[in-house]
Amino acid sequence: MGTRDVILDAATAVMAERGLANVTTRQIAQAAGFTEATLYKHFAGKADLLVAVMRERSPGFTRLAQALNGGAGTGTLLGNLTALAQAAIAFYGEGFPMLASVFADPATLAAHREELRVHGAGPHKVNEAVAAYLSAERDLGRLRPETDVTAAAGLLLGACFQYAFLGHMTPPGDRDDEKAAASFAHTLLERLTV
Repeated sequence: MGTRDVILDAATAVMAERGLANVTTRQIAQAAGFTEATLYKHFAGKADLLVAVMRERSPGFTRLAQALNGGAGTGTLLGNLTALAQAAIAFYGEGFPMLASVFADPATLAAHREELRVHGAGPHKVNEAVAAYLSAERDLGRLRPETDVTAAAGLLLGACFQYAFLGHMTPPGDRDDEKAAASFAHTLLERLTV
């Protein structure tokens, strides 16, 4: 395993435990067994590390990316949106421990926003991808012609986001992610299908 991967693994563990705002690049480098200078040879800073952690070490991100790449017109709408909702719940649930502290520190939040901009990334990209999928399904006639795909994407992802957040407030085992995802998809489709 290369230096970059070791640093990413350490950053994943440390950020998940302490949150982005509560950890320093020095602590991450130390957890990886390297100097801070070595960390900076591979990453511009904490914000850059966070983007890499989310893209490369988040199983939820991988599932979400795969669900978003599902082709319009294939499978069932309910199956596609349920898979998407399950992936979104997993992604948001994994991200909360790392990201919640970002909002407590304006400088960290500003750095994170800038890093997302540089990478052409950000939470809005998920909404845009879901809206694009729904638009393609609408164009194929599988959704009502008047469907507001931007609103529909926001409703589905908003439900997943809130559910994932609330999951951190409930005892483990008191939730059924698959059932919730299916319910969100089914309820949304009741209003969107022909």
